[in-house]
Amino acid sequence: MMKAEIPMKALKFGVRHTRVLALLVGASLTLSGCISLGSEPPESLLTLSSSATAPAGSGAATGAEGAHGAIAVLTPEVPAKLDVLRVPVNVTATEIAYLQDAVWVEKPARLFRRLLGETLRTRGGALVLDSDDTPTLADQFVRGTLIEMGYDLGSNSVVVRFDAIRTDADGAVVSRRFEASEPVSIPEAASVAPALNRAANTVAGDVSDWVLSGE
Repeated sequence: MMKAEIPMKALKFGVRHTRVLALLVGASLTLSGCISLGSEPPESLLTLSSSATAPAGSGAATGAEGAHGAIAVLTPEVPAKLDVLRVPVNVTATEIAYLQDAVWVEKPARLFRRLLGETLRTRGGALVLDSDDTPTLADQFVRGTLIEMGYDLGSNSVVVRFDAIRTDADGAVVSRRFEASEPVSIPEAASVAPALNRAANTVAGDVSDWVLSGE
């Protein structure tokens, strides 16, 4: 499995692989137009933005009636393919490349952490701690592994998959997998970026509902 950013020529697809890829992406789309690992700087950088944000002046405190206590959101673990600023493309079950001209403003784990924190803050009015100086004295901790956040060539869709782990105030540990996908027929940055944002918001919303429900 290719995990690091490498030149396109280093993929060394044989004739058979090239023909398979051409069939997957369609006659009108060549592999070089879909996937690239070139060195030219991108015209813009990608980020995640919450579909709902807490209004100015809003706040939360522990000990208030109906409060959920302090919830600490930790930076999720990621596999090597996501520990970069590029958007991965799952070419096959054992081959990975990166999407041309799709570069995150910072690594996906940190982007998703802030998105999840903002979603929790908006949906539950909880005191959410999601910065690097998050104190250890929180009532709940939310962590996990961001397994997927990229484009899948086989299904022509973006996929966001997160294995969440919640540690409650009584020490109980619960885990659950969350996933969302969005169809994208043409794997280009202009189409993939908003689809990834929608899928990430769906996952963040589902995780927030699960954390706040205490299930």
